[in-house]
Parts: sequence; structure tokens; C-alpha cells
Amino acid sequence: MLLDDGVVVEEWSSLVNPCQRIPPAIQSFTGITNEMVADAPTFDDLRSEVRERLEGRLFVAHNARFDYGFVRSEFRRAGEKFSAPVLCTVRLSRALFAEHNRHNLDALIERWSLECGQRHRALGDAAVLPGLLAAFEGAVGAERVQQVIEASRFESRLPPHLPPDLADDLPEGPGVYLFRGEGGTLLYVGKSRNLRSRVLDHFSAGHRSGKEAKLGSQVREVEWIETGGELGALLLESRMVKELAPTANRRLRKSVGVLCVRLHESDVALRPCVEALDAEFLDGDAEAYGPFRTERDARRALEGKAREAGLCLKLMGLEQGAGSCFGYQVGRCRGACVGKEPPALHDARLRLALASLRLRAWPFEGPVGIRERAADGAGTLLHVVDRWQHLGTAQDEGEVAELLRTSSGRSFDPDSYRIVARCLERLPRRDLVMFGREEH
Repeated sequence: MLLDDGVVVEEWSSLVNPCQRIPPAIQSFTGITNEMVADAPTFDDLRSEVRERLEGRLFVAHNARFDYGFVRSEFRRAGEKFSAPVLCTVRLSRALFAEHNRHNLDALIERWSLECGQRHRALGDAAVLPGLLAAFEGAVGAERVQQVIEASRFESRLPPHLPPDLADDLPEGPGVYLFRGEGGTLLYVGKSRNLRSRVLDHFSAGHRSGKEAKLGSQVREVEWIETGGELGALLLESRMVKELAPTANRRLRKSVGVLCVRLHESDVALRPCVEALDAEFLDGDAEAYGPFRTERDARRALEGKAREAGLCLKLMGLEQGAGSCFGYQVGRCRGACVGKEPPALHDARLRLALASLRLRAWPFEGPVGIRERAADGAGTLLHVVDRWQHLGTAQDEGEVAELLRTSSGRSFDPDSYRIVARCLERLPRRDLVMFGREEH
């Protein structure tokens, strides 16, 4: 359907033979059967005509990335490139009418009292859009609609040193992206639930900090790896940053050693000590707090918790000297250092103050698998974890067995601990695989 200044000047449609059977669910959804497309032309037959009709025009669709991506992939399959400016009426509706929660086509047809002759058919759905755009202009004015359209198109513009069709190629699903500079130097690894949106944000003037602006000027190549979900993206980003050490990443860098705080008996009261984190501290009733990357981080956390709870830094071994501690002198310590607070009470309050830092014991007898949809939607993957550590991601039982066989001797990774712990808090039981062992 060709629109010129809001007026439909031409309509064209054709069924396409997909060269494969149409699944029953799709037949029911669209009303298009295998018999209807048996004698229809293939996309290759229509390729020249489709290009002629789309070349040099604004590509408008509801959920446009799907339709546009399909057309581009078919041209790519034929060994041709295709690119066009895109306007998505879903995004336009969200930007103009953020007070509404639903922006699917059925919701908009009802909201704006529009008619649709053949829902879920290409021409039928396209025929709704001229009326939809007119309704938008009637509600907020043509100038406002044009401002939002221009702003959305500007957000997709890339600096001249990057391929112009990168914005079209970037997927809108979860995954990890890599920025490379001159000579292929790895600059940065990041993750997102929407790769396209996040990568373009790096180059959008309205969203950039000085650091991002500098990084954006250095990028010469963008790569990405799609994952089935957010968990896969988080785990992959953490692993790749540690293994590849990108120059612009500071968070998630590999630590020389991981530390924790343990409470030990002294002559008077419990005394926190900073020591290397051992895997056995994550079993049963072991008591450890952290994790920390440096002794300075651990001491800073201890001192902060002590001041919040009115604990005695001297009794905790964090302050030296004779007599009362400095906190008692200024009214921040309850007097354990001068005998005014019983040591047993101070010990109990110390444990309570550190409770939020306590490392969680591994709640299973052995390794487990966390199910997540594969990036291509075909089947599921298993993220194999043991004692909070990600051992790897497997596609079948053989890969699981190999990960379990080669997992011994892995060091504790605080980032993996945090990612897996957060995931298990909200993970449905059906997505957990026990590998034949029972949960505690």
C-alpha cells in the first residue's frame, strides 16, 4: 500500500509460496492454507517488483522490525542488500500516548474505532495504518507526530565510521555485544535485553555521557551474540569480560583472589577476620560474609555496618589503642569496650548487622541446570551451575556430562554468585534440573 501525503495512491498484494508446509497454527491464525499458496510465486519471483515498490520510500508497519527484518533476510538469502528508513507504529503509539499500557494493533483498532477487513493478513493490517496515523494527528497534531517520527529516526543514525545498515541488522532480543576499535582491538563488552536499543543508545547524543561519547568515537566494528534470555546474556557478559579483558570495561574484571569475612572467637568477643573465600564456606551452616575483591573493600564494609549498628570498632579489631574506642567518645558505640554492653549482646548485634552480607549456602546436593530458551527459539539450553558458579551452557546431555567432568578446580567468581543467586530467587521450579539428586 503506497501512501502519499496521507492519501492511499496504490495498493498491491500477493500470496507467496514459502516452499515449505505452513504449520496448522499459522493457517488458523492467518487463514492462509497450503492449498492457497501452492501455485503462488516465490519471493525470488517477486523480488524485483518488491524492491521497485519499496526503494526510496519510508517503510511503515506495526511492529515494523519484524516485517522489515523478514524482507531484508529474504533479499539477503538471494545475495542482495536492501535497506530503507523504517517507521514502527507500535513505537510511535508508545511515544505519543505513554499513558496507555497496550499498543498492539487490536488494542489500537478498538481505541481509535478503526475498521480492519482481514486481520492478520498483510494488506488487511496495512489498510488500518493510514487511518491510525490520521487518528494520531487528530489527537496530538501533525506537527507533534512529525517531531516524534524525526526523533525516532535520529536515534537510529550511526556515526559515519560504522556500516550504515548496522541499525537494521541489530536484533531486538537479549544478548551480548562487542565494540572493536582500530585493528580489531576489543574496547567494550556489554549486555542487554534489547541489543538494538542498547547499542544505538551508545551513539545517541541524547543518551551519551562523556565516557560513552569517547567510546562511540573509537568504535569501528560491532559484533553481537544472541542469547535465549537475560540470564544467558548476564552469564556470557561476565565470562567474556574476564576472558577477553576489554579496555573500557572495569566492572566484572577478573579478580586476583576473592575474599570474605569470617567471625572468630577471641578472648573477649567475636572478631571479624578477612580471609580467602573457600568453596566449603558455601556448604551447610558455614558462616561467611561477602564476597569482596580486596581487603580494603571488606574493611570498608565492616566499618560501615559497625557505625550503622553502633558496634565497637575496637572490640572488632578495627581500631587500636588503649581505653575506650573513638565511637564511644562521640556517642556512637554502646560501650562494649568499657564493659557497659555485655560481649554476648555485642556478638548478637554484630551477626545481625552483617546478616545482609552473609553468603548463601548452596541449597542443593550437587550441580543443577537452569533451563532457558535457545536464541533461535528452537528448544532450550541448560546453564549448568554448582555452588553458585556457572560451569557452562549445554545443549544436550553429552555437553552437560562434559561440563560436569571438567568443572573441578574452578575458582569462586563473585559475579556468577550474584547472578545465579538472583536468578534462583524467582526461578520457576519447572525450569530447574537436578541431575538426579534431591534438593536439601
